[in-house]
Amino acid sequence: MHLRSLELFCSVAQLRSFSRAADAHAVTQSAASQAVLQLEQNLGVRLVDRSKRPLRLTDAGTVYHTGLRKVLGDYRALEQEVRYLASRLQGIVRIAAIYSVGASYMPEATAAFQQLHPDVEVRIEPASPTRVLELAASGEADLGLMSYCKGTRSIRSAHWQKEPMCLIAAPEHPLAGKGEVDLTDLHNLAMIGFETTLKVRREIDLFLSRQDVRARYCLEYDNLDSIIRAIQANAGIGILPEASVRRETASGTLKVVPCSELSLQRPLGIVWRRSGKVSLAAAEFAEMLLGKPLEPPKSVT
Repeated sequence: MHLRSLELFCSVAQLRSFSRAADAHAVTQSAASQAVLQLEQNLGVRLVDRSKRPLRLTDAGTVYHTGLRKVLGDYRALEQEVRYLASRLQGIVRIAAIYSVGASYMPEATAAFQQLHPDVEVRIEPASPTRVLELAASGEADLGLMSYCKGTRSIRSAHWQKEPMCLIAAPEHPLAGKGEVDLTDLHNLAMIGFETTLKVRREIDLFLSRQDVRARYCLEYDNLDSIIRAIQANAGIGILPEASVRRETASGTLKVVPCSELSLQRPLGIVWRRSGKVSLAAAEFAEMLLGKPLEPPKSVT
């Protein structure tokens, strides 16, 4: 018993015409009549009283039509449910992120993505910039999130956002209660910063040197948490990404020192393996961050 025959019978019952039912299903009137006749033979009862014009259903036909409408409705609902399940994203998205990006942006982004796609597991691996590139290039990570990223022969990259940098101090530091400061106020002050192996440190030093400010670093670290703790201990001031210290500034354990001359921004981007294909789930995650589809550049940069 074919589904098409059942649907044809329901149309005949509703339209009370073989010809109109045939038109609705783009078949000939003969084919529609034959389909209903086949149903009657299979069931061993007459479903349609063909002697009436317009035709009518027999008692058996009325019962059959009523039940069949429910069955077909349930079947269509089942089809829709199966198609929906098939269209839902599933799997794992593996993301390597530099420490500051992982701590500042990923908790909120991951929660938002999993609300949209509950069947996708997002795994974040905090790593150094070098390690982020390694994981992305090898395919161990679907996406890498880092600063100052560029495409290479093995890596593609996309710009994500520019992150403002700000001057940070402990509440007890003299600059914290001074109000607006100039960059020259930083000259020879004890500073706490990133190690020179990190691009962000070199960009900060370059920016300050162009303003004729000589930074005097008393402590250097390769991770943001250590820098934050040292500044909280009032060991010195620091220039850090604004997003990375929101929790501390909100709680009052750190202060943002106003400095309009500090126009430095840190570019953040997404990197992924040049060879191979980004998974659908990873592409959706990247699109959520970027606000547009993940499109690789046309040439190596």
